[in-house]
Amino acid sequence: MRYILGVVILKLKGKAIKTKYWLPGEDIYKYVVYIADKIAQDGDIIVISEKALSVARGRLIDESKIKPNLFSIIITYILMRIIWAYILGPLCKFKLKTINFLRKYPLKEGAAHKQVCLKLSGPLQALKHYSEGGIDLTNVPYSYACLPLEKPMEIAKEIWKEIYRRTGKKIGILIVDSDKTYSFSRLHITSRPFAIKGIKSFFGFLALIIGRSLRWKIRATPIAAVGIKLNVDEILRIADLADKIRGSGAGATAWEIAERFHVKPNEVTWKMLLSIKHKPIVIVRLIKNAAHKQ
Repeated sequence: MRYILGVVILKLKGKAIKTKYWLPGEDIYKYVVYIADKIAQDGDIIVISEKALSVARGRLIDESKIKPNLFSIIITYILMRIIWAYILGPLCKFKLKTINFLRKYPLKEGAAHKQVCLKLSGPLQALKHYSEGGIDLTNVPYSYACLPLEKPMEIAKEIWKEIYRRTGKKIGILIVDSDKTYSFSRLHITSRPFAIKGIKSFFGFLALIIGRSLRWKIRATPIAAVGIKLNVDEILRIADLADKIRGSGAGATAWEIAERFHVKPNEVTWKMLLSIKHKPIVIVRLIKNAAHKQ
């Protein structure tokens, strides 16, 4: 990937690191420090999946313990099976496969999920059709939902400091969520409740509708950046490159993962997820070459 940075051409090279699935309680430092020591160079950027970090830190909630009321079930039916499936989905140019899933959206489990999202993220986030407030059902087992990181900047700083203390290398740390940022010129908006400086959290589901329906540039969302002296658009380019190299683990949606293992979404197990190679870390290297002004 190449692009013009002032009078400099910046070339990005990315390498995904395969690991086993990170379980709750996983010592993520043994991975990042080893990678920084043996593979990365000074000035490289280690891009880490927020989902992988959240699971490793035990940021999970068991939605099977939530008993949805009748009101939640009715609202979920209207929102997901009608509004998103027949109005907003086509407006946002969703794939037919996604729309078909929405038309069969599970009501009991879906209503429990919406209740969790309403309580933890608020109504503007709960109106989304997935990843409401960063609460995600993909690549987690059973009826677990993965919550977003608390204080991701502090976590990124801790990782940066640990790498420097143990290797002496100054390596940038970028934590990225696959939930999208939508860009029009220098305006960057996201449906997530928070992101790095320069990306505006725009009324939850409205950012998604605006960005997708108007065909704005779509990229993964960086939520924390430490040791990186680049502007927001450059960081978005790195986040997007890493997200594409990383792929979607066992699947891009809870439905795809269930189909892969030939089970229902709430029947995916830890063992199934452990059978898949994951790529929670991507090393991105920046190569700058002098260039003439264009």
